[in-house]
Amino acid sequence: MNTKEAVAERILEICKERNLAINALANISGVSPSTIYSMLNEKSQNPGIVSIKKLCDGLDISLREFFDSDLFDGLEQEIE
Repeated sequence: MNTKEAVAERILEICKERNLAINALANISGVSPSTIYSMLNEKSQNPGIVSIKKLCDGLDISLREFFDSDLFDGLEQEIE
């Protein structure tokens, strides 16, 4: 798994835990649904930290809490 895939999986994981649809997440975070969907699919290979921070603000969690997941352990090295 690469970092982009881990970020997408974490967003989906948090939404599932909180029973939130993507559009609801967009509403509470001030990020457009299209931006979130692009973070979840192949359109965005580099989800921006500012967008992730906005999602965290909407979810009332810190960046530390967002990235505190086993998903981010042992990620593939992305330097080519």
